[in-house]
Amino acid sequence: MKVYEYVPQGVCSRLIHVEINENNEIAEAHFVAGCSGNTQGVCSLARGMKVEEVIERLKGIRCGNKSTSCPDQLAKMLEEIQKGA
Repeated sequence: MKVYEYVPQGVCSRLIHVEINENNEIAEAHFVAGCSGNTQGVCSLARGMKVEEVIERLKGIRCGNKSTSCPDQLAKMLEEIQKGA
């Protein structure tokens, strides 16, 4: 199990915590701050999914007039992890 933390940009949440298992699946995810119900829902849905599928489904989602969202920031985090950043 690998554990990662990411500071999102342009959203209300302040930190994203993700654990990825040996099968490249989201074992656990948690947002610090932000819209609690929405971020809990995103994390619950992502749990058990392959990293690539989470990226595909969440990348580009916007929050209101913002150019990003908490789900989009999770996708960006996972892309950085895949690139080894």
